[in-house]
Amino acid sequence: MKALIIGGTGATGKEVVRHLLENPAYDEVRVFVRRPSFDPRPKLREVIVDFENLAACTHEMDADVAFSCLGTTKKDAGSEEAQWRVDHDYQLMFAQHCKQQGVANFVLLSAMGADAKSIFFYNKMKGQLEEDIQAIGFEQLTIVRPSLILRPGSKRLGEVLAGKVLHFFNTWGLFKKYAGTTTARLGDVLVTASLEKHAGIRIISTEDYNRKK
Repeated sequence: MKALIIGGTGATGKEVVRHLLENPAYDEVRVFVRRPSFDPRPKLREVIVDFENLAACTHEMDADVAFSCLGTTKKDAGSEEAQWRVDHDYQLMFAQHCKQQGVANFVLLSAMGADAKSIFFYNKMKGQLEEDIQAIGFEQLTIVRPSLILRPGSKRLGEVLAGKVLHFFNTWGLFKKYAGTTTARLGDVLVTASLEKHAGIRIISTEDYNRKK
């Protein structure tokens, strides 16, 4: 099978790429990037794109499965409007073009608490993206909603502290739905989910995939 991915240079996206390359079910992994980012690997092909003009790359979107893992922070983007452009608009445009090119199976990395009606910007943005991609009508759409994503070597104070607190409570079986997930584990979850056939929309929470450990 052939896979497409945007967001493949991010912490989780890199793990998705790694798991795709290691999985014998996939014989080509096409990564959409702004600039060359990966060392040469069998099965891996980078496609340099301008996310403001994804329409110019639609000929590269013939695939069996597409993964959308793109994301930024308000701090890195510079404003909520700029973050929305990346996290919502670019991913939605990618999904729309994939559908037009015949991609049947789409996997979206979302977030716990995604809700288009939320008063919180991040949750609202993720929820609106989910609703908009659901409306496209993929034959198979998988939405993965992790809680805290644990990045190896992360120096974000809030992320480090939250990870330690959740680890403590989860040792006692508490707050399982808030359990943190390493990027390596999350990459495996997304790739595994792409191979599990189902019709329509499937939403996978932290609790769901932790039951399968």
